[in-house]
Amino acid sequence: MPQNQTQNRPLDPKLLSMLVCPVTRGPLTFDKERQELVSDKARLAFPIRDGIAVMLEAEARRLDEEEGTVR
Repeated sequence: MPQNQTQNRPLDPKLLSMLVCPVTRGPLTFDKERQELVSDKARLAFPIRDGIAVMLEAEARRLDEEEGTVR
C-alpha cells in the first residue's frame, strides 16, 4: 500500500470512543487533517500512525497557546 494511504487510514470510531488521554484520563478529539488525537486539557496531540494511536506522552506533540481547540 502506498505510504499516503497507510498514513491516512481511518481510525475506528469504536476505538476512539474508548480511548482517553493517558495524562489526564480526559476525552480526546480526532483531528482528521493532522491524524492526531488531541487532549485539550493536557495540551497534547497524540499521533496516529498506520491506523494505530500512539498514546505515549513522549511521542505527543505539545500544542501551542495559539492553537485552538480541535472540533
